[in-house]
Amino acid sequence: MEQSQLISTNLDSQINDLRFLMISAGQQHGLSSPETLRYSEELDELIFQFQAQNR
Repeated sequence: MEQSQLISTNLDSQINDLRFLMISAGQQHGLSSPETLRYSEELDELIFQFQAQNR
């Protein structure tokens, strides 16, 4: 497996983990809670990185 594929796989895993945390936080604390919004912002950054690598 090439280095770029390893990075993409790792990012994919991080995205899925963070998505789970964000959904859980949203269900427990509400969609506009600071915790949920923080996860959402972190998720946006990871998705942006993933898209930039896969162009």
